Amino acid sequence: MGESIECDVAVVGAGPAGLAVALGLARRGVRTTLITGPERARDHRTTALMEGSVRFLASLDVWERLAPHTAPLRDLRIVDATHRLVRAPEVKFRASEICLDAFGYNIENEALRGELMDAALALPSLHVARASVTGHSADAGHLTLSLDDGAAVTARLAIAADGRNSRMREAAGIRMRSRAYPQVALTFTVRHTRPHEDISTEFHTETGPFTLVPLPGKRASIVCVVSERDAVRLLGLDPPALARELERRAFSLLGAFELEEGRGAFPLAAETAEHLVAPRLALVAEAAHVMPPIGAQGLNLGLRDAAAILNLAGDAVSLGEDPGSESLLSRYASDRRRDIDTRMAAVDVLNRSLLSDLVPVQSLRGLGLYLMDRVGPLRRGLMRLGAGLRAA
Repeated sequence: MGESIECDVAVVGAGPAGLAVALGLARRGVRTTLITGPERARDHRTTALMEGSVRFLASLDVWERLAPHTAPLRDLRIVDATHRLVRAPEVKFRASEICLDAFGYNIENEALRGELMDAALALPSLHVARASVTGHSADAGHLTLSLDDGAAVTARLAIAADGRNSRMREAAGIRMRSRAYPQVALTFTVRHTRPHEDISTEFHTETGPFTLVPLPGKRASIVCVVSERDAVRLLGLDPPALARELERRAFSLLGAFELEEGRGAFPLAAETAEHLVAPRLALVAEAAHVMPPIGAQGLNLGLRDAAAILNLAGDAVSLGEDPGSESLLSRYASDRRRDIDTRMAAVDVLNRSLLSDLVPVQSLRGLGLYLMDRVGPLRRGLMRLGAGLRAA
């Protein structure tokens, strides 16, 4: 028989959102156990941490660890690279317009998760269980998690941060609402010969966005959204030919490209959990929602989930209340649902507008970008929203 662990909150999953909420709870004096799950394969992707996420991570005393690995996103540029009858104007957003040094900071996922894990392991008050959950059961006052190393964890609240194929969500009987798109997101990291000047550029094409996001030095991450047929063709190219093709799609904006190791291919889909909570269980990040990699919203949305449940559960424990109560979980679900649904809808509309051949749809997209460029209050409000901040 393995050990028996009792705690206030068990966090299942050691991705960035799970690590962040576990660190935050433990720092607030909440008895917390982090159950890491199985070892993860190396992740060659990057994440643009927007200003709201940066402030959250700074509140956990981990931003100083992360900052050396990041590149600032001081300007964001949108370029209509379609060949349609109606084309939108180029729009450039500057962080300085809303009194920010940068909209956010781009970081490689391995560095992000590695630094957060090191912070978790260095925190004596956080119990880290390197195991996977094999089952769980809830009663009126607790939830018991069985682990594959024979241990059992008893908690008043469990937070499922175990990813898009969440076993915790599945075991709770929560279904996902899914919408598939006829596109694939390809991800790459390149070295380039011209400086990026801390500018992130998003080219809108007929198959979806092609985005260049700065990394430290003369490096950038690329998200290239294409049709399924085009994805197969691109992935079949050898590295030099693929680098030339990506450079062509970038209009040689950053000069010549050299492809780094690691590439990803992700069929585009939007998924949302029908319920964000179950008895003594809260879903966060990709256990709750999966977004297409458009507009740098996915992980930032997950970190807002983490901040919300951290504040609710932390306050409850400090007041001697139950962090897994039905009323607390209901409040969490209510608080998060609007943000999740709004962001999912916005990304869906943007993506569909790029795929549409209808002239009225193209005209509306062009008008929307024109208004964003010319109407000051709208422009600044959208910039703050995109940066993960409340409108002023």
